[in-house]
Amino acid sequence: MRLRDLWTCRRGAAAAELALLLPLLAGMLFGAIEVAYYFYNQHQVVKGVRDGARYASRQSFAAINCESGATMDSGVQTAIQEVTRTGRPSGGTTRVPGWENAEVTVAVSCPTTALTTGIYDGQTNAPVVTVTANVNYQSLFDGVGIITDSYTLNATQQSPVMGI
Repeated sequence: MRLRDLWTCRRGAAAAELALLLPLLAGMLFGAIEVAYYFYNQHQVVKGVRDGARYASRQSFAAINCESGATMDSGVQTAIQEVTRTGRPSGGTTRVPGWENAEVTVAVSCPTTALTTGIYDGQTNAPVVTVTANVNYQSLFDGVGIITDSYTLNATQQSPVMGI
């Protein structure tokens, strides 16, 4: 075979093109999967914080009140953290891998404007519960994709306590 024939030969061109594009396509695939997993975990954290705030709003005025300052029963606080993290007051499998109760903050505030009508009749103030989560993101591919473990998933939700 002459050198000129080798230069004009088209056999194997598709394999060479695939070899050049395969790393780019694999990177795009892993990146897309990692970004989708990140958004899924962010959605789970937001959903958990909403569930925790909803659960907190259903607690009694004895458990969460503003009469003796913004206080909350410690058992109720733990149950709110568990509902936020797992969806159950008794705990269970976490919504996001590695999510711990320490990453869920539950705070009670008492507005300065007192509500004295409706379900708040006879109460000094209507307590408002704020549930906040700051969860360390655990990368699906350990940094092979676009998003690494240095990201944090954050969500906050407020709800007034209804004393039901």
